[in-house]
Amino acid sequence: MRRWLEAGRRRLQQSSLSARFLLLLTLGIVLAQGISTSIWYAQWRTDTNKTTREMSEHMAYRIAATANFFTSLPQIYRHVVLDQLRDMGGTRFFVSLNRERIHINDLNDSERKQIVVDTTRQVLAEQLGLHDGVFIEFSRADDLHVLNNEVKLVDLPDSWGASSLLYKPLDAPILVVQIPVSDTEWLYLATLMPDPMFLDEQSPLSLERLLSLLLSLMVVLLLGSVFVRSLTRPLRSLTEAMEQFGRGDSVQLDETGSKELLATARAVNEMQSRIQRYLNDRERLFASISHDLKTPITRLRLRAELLQKEQVREAFIDDLEDLELMVKASLQCVKDTDIHENPADVDIMKLFTNLSEGARLDGKQVVVPLLQECFYRGKPLALKRLFGNLIDNALYYGGSAEVYLEDTDTELVVAILDHGPGIPEEQLEKVFDPYTRLKSDTSLNLGLNMGLGLSIARNIARAHGGELTLSNHPAGGLQARVVLPRS
Repeated sequence: MRRWLEAGRRRLQQSSLSARFLLLLTLGIVLAQGISTSIWYAQWRTDTNKTTREMSEHMAYRIAATANFFTSLPQIYRHVVLDQLRDMGGTRFFVSLNRERIHINDLNDSERKQIVVDTTRQVLAEQLGLHDGVFIEFSRADDLHVLNNEVKLVDLPDSWGASSLLYKPLDAPILVVQIPVSDTEWLYLATLMPDPMFLDEQSPLSLERLLSLLLSLMVVLLLGSVFVRSLTRPLRSLTEAMEQFGRGDSVQLDETGSKELLATARAVNEMQSRIQRYLNDRERLFASISHDLKTPITRLRLRAELLQKEQVREAFIDDLEDLELMVKASLQCVKDTDIHENPADVDIMKLFTNLSEGARLDGKQVVVPLLQECFYRGKPLALKRLFGNLIDNALYYGGSAEVYLEDTDTELVVAILDHGPGIPEEQLEKVFDPYTRLKSDTSLNLGLNMGLGLSIARNIARAHGGELTLSNHPAGGLQARVVLPRS
């Protein structure tokens, strides 16, 4: 049970705002209806029991009066009075004097039935002094025996009182009271209760109340869904705008709606403008630095040629070449992560085929999977730089590279595996830091040479809304895994 609750809590946390609001709204309606139904049922039960008790007292007094009348008559007149009552059409009571107690198939116990029995017994005890020997039971009309244990009520003619106990078409319960009046006679009284349906159990969740609950729930959920959609539509627009901005496309939000939504849209638009200005300033700054440094570097190179000592001259020129290489690499890092490139449908298979052909000309091998087609909408030059850096790393450290593709409706997964020594586990994240190199190299790749290749690749992947991770393959070598989501 606890595990189910924990799983439900996790699913609720991961659900959308609309789902949470509608679920909370549904629970609130059901809880409110449940509480109101409970209060209504308690009040209804109290009122019904009170009415049943008053009705029972009324009936019990009439039964006591009838029993007192017959018991006060001389024995020889009792049957004469009964015959006269039948000839006159009877009363609301079916009364007979029987030589034996008639066995009644009593109805199932219920709260209201017990109220009638207890009230009747109490009144008879007060009015007639009868505490024991009185039988108070309920029976259905089609199963009620009268006169003796062989004759049923439905077998009697209407003039004998059957009409007063039959409430067609309803099968109303009949109250039967049997009082011993002598050692050989029983006074038998049968009557209908004023409410023929009083013993029918009523559920608080009747069909009508369930339909009412369902109808109110549907109406409130319909209105709630409309309200939630109007509330979350700006949030969806905000999410889409931020995803597009993360991929390099600046989208201005409509500054409309409520005061809170208006303030949020305005803040997001201003944030995008500030970030865009920062990126533009950064690009101009690096371009200016690169341009301004070229002149003194060139001048220092010319002056270095005038140095007399060859050893000093060569060391001086090497330092200048390193400085120039650092400037070019830094500028290249800015350009490769520039967000101004327009997205297009990139043929991934063609991209890797071209990269493998270039590696083959250099005497290296890149194994590319054989797929018919695989297109991804992104920035072509940035994606080429991303996968080019990863393949260059794999070829430099492992001598060869194997490419694996997994294309689905939601994402494109590219794994590049080399057969090199791998990277220590504690260094897998550190190598993404700019200018971090675990091994000296003489590669011609600027990013790789300066320790910027992996940093550039991860920045490009994240600019497309994806991620680049490294892991040591169990069979040996390093695996670079790129996950790019599809819009």
